[in-house]
Amino acid sequence: MAEFPVIALRSVELATPDLAASVDFYTRVWGLDVVAEAEDKIFLAATGDDFHVLELKQSDRSELRKISFRVGTAEALVWLLAKTVAAGCTVLREIGLADGPAGGERFVIREPQGSALEFVHGDCRKQGVVVANRPQRLAHVNINSAEIEALSDFYRNILDFRLTDRSKLMAFLRCNDDHHAVVLAEAPVNGLNHVAFLMPDLESVMRGSGRVVDHGYPIGWGVGRHGPGDNVFVYFVDPQGVVIEYTAEVLQVDDGYRFKGPEEWVWPPGRTDHWGIAPPKSDACKKAQISIGFSGA
Repeated sequence: MAEFPVIALRSVELATPDLAASVDFYTRVWGLDVVAEAEDKIFLAATGDDFHVLELKQSDRSELRKISFRVGTAEALVWLLAKTVAAGCTVLREIGLADGPAGGERFVIREPQGSALEFVHGDCRKQGVVVANRPQRLAHVNINSAEIEALSDFYRNILDFRLTDRSKLMAFLRCNDDHHAVVLAEAPVNGLNHVAFLMPDLESVMRGSGRVVDHGYPIGWGVGRHGPGDNVFVYFVDPQGVVIEYTAEVLQVDDGYRFKGPEEWVWPPGRTDHWGIAPPKSDACKKAQISIGFSGA
C-alpha cells in the first residue's frame, strides 16, 4: 500500500435550494467556472488541474451531499472499500465507473457519523494554470462532529490520514504534504462547518475578498492567519448559508513535523488568529457554521 492511499481532497457536492443563484455566485463572485452539466447537477472548476472542485444540485435545503477524495491506485481503492466496510460504513455505491463527467472508478460510503464520502481513481484532469485572485483547488473541508475523537480515529485508522495538530476544539488531518485536508471541529451536531478554497497567494486572498465584498457579501471572519497550518484565511457565507473560505500559504509538512496539542495552541486573551488582528467571528458566520447538515443522514 502507498504511503497515503488517499492522495488529495478533490471536490465537494452541495445541495442548494436555489441552483441558479448558487451558480451565479460561484462563477460571477467566487471565481469558479461551469465545466459540465449532467442530469440535475452543475460542475464547477477552479483554475488547477482538477476537472471540477464543486458540484451543485437543486434541493429543498442547503446540505453537504458528499466529499470526494482522489485515491492513488486501483489497489488502494479496493483496499479502502474493504476497510470502510469492516469499520461499519454503509456502502452507497460499490466500485464502478463514476457517473460524473470526470470519469474514473469510484465507490461511495457513508461513515458512521453521517457524511457521504466518495473515493475516486483515474478521473480526468485538465491543464492547470495559476490565475491571480481566483481559486486553484480545494484546500480543506471542515466537518462538525459531536464525537470528534471517534471521527478522528476513523480518518486515521481506516483511511490512513495522519493527525498533524490538535487544538482545543479541532483536529487537523493530512493525506499529502498539505498540513491538513480535513479538519474536524467539536460541535453539538454533525454536519458541515465550512469549505476552504486555495488561492495562489496572500494578495489573491485580499483581492478576491475585495471582489466578494464589492458584490455585497460581508466578511464573516478575517482576514487573519490560522495557528495550525499557518494559512491565511477569510470566511464568507454564501447566498444559501454555506460558510466558505479563501486561504493561501498552507504549511507544507513531512514526517519530521512535530505534532502540537491543545496545550500549545493557546492564544492570548481576545486574540483569534496568529497575527492578532482578526476581529471576532460574526454571529451570522457562527450560526451558519453549525446549520448545514449531511444529505441523507
